[in-house]
Amino acid sequence: MGIVLAVVLSACGTSGSGGGGPVVGVDYPRSDTDFWNSYIKYTPESAKELGLELKTTNSQNDVAKLAANVQTFISQGVKGVAMAPQDTAAIAPALEQLAAKKIPVVTVDTRPDSGDVFMVVRADNRAYGEKACRFLGAKLAGKGKVVMLQGDLASINGRDRTEAFNDCMKANYPGITVLGEATNWDGAVAAQKLQTDLTANPDIKGVYMQSSFALSGTLQVLKQKDLLVGPSDPKHVFIVSNDGIPEELKNIADGHVDATVSQPADLYAKYALQYLKAAINGESFKPGKTDHDSTIVQVRDGLLEDQLSAPLVTADGGTFDGVPSLKHDDKSLWGNKLQ
Repeated sequence: MGIVLAVVLSACGTSGSGGGGPVVGVDYPRSDTDFWNSYIKYTPESAKELGLELKTTNSQNDVAKLAANVQTFISQGVKGVAMAPQDTAAIAPALEQLAAKKIPVVTVDTRPDSGDVFMVVRADNRAYGEKACRFLGAKLAGKGKVVMLQGDLASINGRDRTEAFNDCMKANYPGITVLGEATNWDGAVAAQKLQTDLTANPDIKGVYMQSSFALSGTLQVLKQKDLLVGPSDPKHVFIVSNDGIPEELKNIADGHVDATVSQPADLYAKYALQYLKAAINGESFKPGKTDHDSTIVQVRDGLLEDQLSAPLVTADGGTFDGVPSLKHDDKSLWGNKLQ
């Protein structure tokens, strides 16, 4: 968790230098998780590499603050805006305002339910749920109970991960019971609900955390119940997380977490700004393979999404019910580049 302190300060700043190029605004969605603090760290580095002047705000998981921050960017004369709206429906009016001003928008990690954006930079979130399902299905041999600590269902990410996990379980592992818990991306809520579920169902054998927000609370609850034991112990509860932060990779090495899906914080920053620069320069894109191991897909009329690679990460780098994985110490993982 050592990466947090160095980057929280940058989240509070309102401007950064990118070398005199076009001015762009980036709204950071929050600064209370290792994943988003990593994104905050990478963003000014990418801006500098691309020759962009950077203005930043932090909406702190509040769509009203994000709307106000958009007004700030407009008044600052930015030529483009990158944002990661956590409420993907309520952002529509702000997107309309930016479109009226002909200011292109790139959304990162989330996709707005409606509204005009130049590009969505995101990994395939349905694949996150599918990979977690396949891993747990294989480890539990298709039987038992698992808890899914959901994100916010007001977010396309929470919906995609939840629906894909449930759909995969029903289709492939009907012998596994899924206990779905809404958490609103709140670690304390996730821990409380997991504790309640484990008390009522001591035979729970798996946990799917839809992001690393639930990591510390989940491990604490399992430790309190004497269930934080290695994979070879019959009491072991298999845990799949989602983000690929250094702390997750360390816990996989230690045998406390079994897998994660590495969500590319570094590439989110890089390609969000790269697409903003392309938009300012009048470039356009179409569906198809990219030059950076991803695929641009059309998710609805006029809306393109660059679906970046997000691999399953495990202790041994094995294949689980057809899903390949990278070993936790693989040097290509962004979480290992920060350690």
